[in-house]
Amino acid sequence: MQFEWLILLLPLAAASGWFAASRAARKESAKSEREANPVYFQGLNYLLNEEPDKAIDVFLEMLEVDADTIETHLALGNLFRRRGEVERAIRIHQNLIARPALSREQRAQAVLELAQDYMRSGLYDRAEQLLLELKQGRQYVVPVLRNLVKIYQQEKDWDACLKTIEALDIESGETHDLQKSHYFCEMANKARADGDNEVARIYLKRALNVYKGCVRATHLLARIDIQENKRKDALVKLLDAAERAPEYLPEIIREIVDIYRSEGDMRGVRTFLEDQVKRHPNQGTELFLAEIIRQQSGDAEATRFLGEYIAKNPSMPGLIRLVELQCTMPSMGNDHLLYNVRAHLHRLMAERINYQCQKCGFEAKQLHWQCPSCDSWSTIKRRSLIEADNQIKTVKEVL
Repeated sequence: MQFEWLILLLPLAAASGWFAASRAARKESAKSEREANPVYFQGLNYLLNEEPDKAIDVFLEMLEVDADTIETHLALGNLFRRRGEVERAIRIHQNLIARPALSREQRAQAVLELAQDYMRSGLYDRAEQLLLELKQGRQYVVPVLRNLVKIYQQEKDWDACLKTIEALDIESGETHDLQKSHYFCEMANKARADGDNEVARIYLKRALNVYKGCVRATHLLARIDIQENKRKDALVKLLDAAERAPEYLPEIIREIVDIYRSEGDMRGVRTFLEDQVKRHPNQGTELFLAEIIRQQSGDAEATRFLGEYIAKNPSMPGLIRLVELQCTMPSMGNDHLLYNVRAHLHRLMAERINYQCQKCGFEAKQLHWQCPSCDSWSTIKRRSLIEADNQIKTVKEVL
């Protein structure tokens, strides 16, 4: 920690010393300047004595704000914010803004930095006020809009998110259709929670209008159909989602199998699962198919299927289910080793992470449509070769 603070503050100390020396050169010799600037050495003394707060105050007092030092202040504030020292960053940026010598652009830059300090501290009202001030003055418009979107997402103000991101599209020349579709899905979820499925349907259709590939919207529409006992309509939507986004099949397969089962169409569900197992292995379909085979043809046939499957497509859930089936077979007797293997495999599965953000690497036990770490949308995917530990239980519950 001592070394980290030394590295952090040395640039500021150097800048302060340079500033003092440059002023000295214009007045008198370096020797007389050192004598005239004992404050600089006082700051170094604080730094070496592990008193960084006092050292910061001393150096900032020496480092007058002008065209030559503004970048040093901004860089230091940025550094503090990244390290989590947000209060120090706020103090530096507030000190900058209070200086009358700043140009309009320099002040705007300092205001933007201060707004980000407030955001990091969770003071969204203060941050929003500063950002709106910059927006009104047409300063740093694109980064201002991006930060406003982040604030409104944190506050779950989806209507404000939509309006702001549409403005961002115009200013940046970019498109954020995927993001907009998720905002509509969030608004639909709110409507569903309020018991208004019709309004929810409107939002979900708007989500698909702005981004046709929004599997989340399709899934939510199917859930409304199921809730309203329109199971065949729901099945059409779910099969469409499975076709367009097979990576999300583990999230919807239970509902697909359940609808087929409720309609008594076991041939249909088996055909669907056999097709998915061939086209998209390791998405959990092998467990459902194995259970159907077990029900229709017995444990031995299900064991044979899983054994052949995992030989070609290694799958931890498939292996666990295979061991479970073997444990139930009379020929195995009371094989303690097999039971121990099963218990060990379950422990391994419990420790595995099922989802990961493809952008920042954030790991999660369940699907998040928005990454809690980097705030990106639709970047968290289910890891290949990993299935949830309770998926086997899910299969048994459904079938």
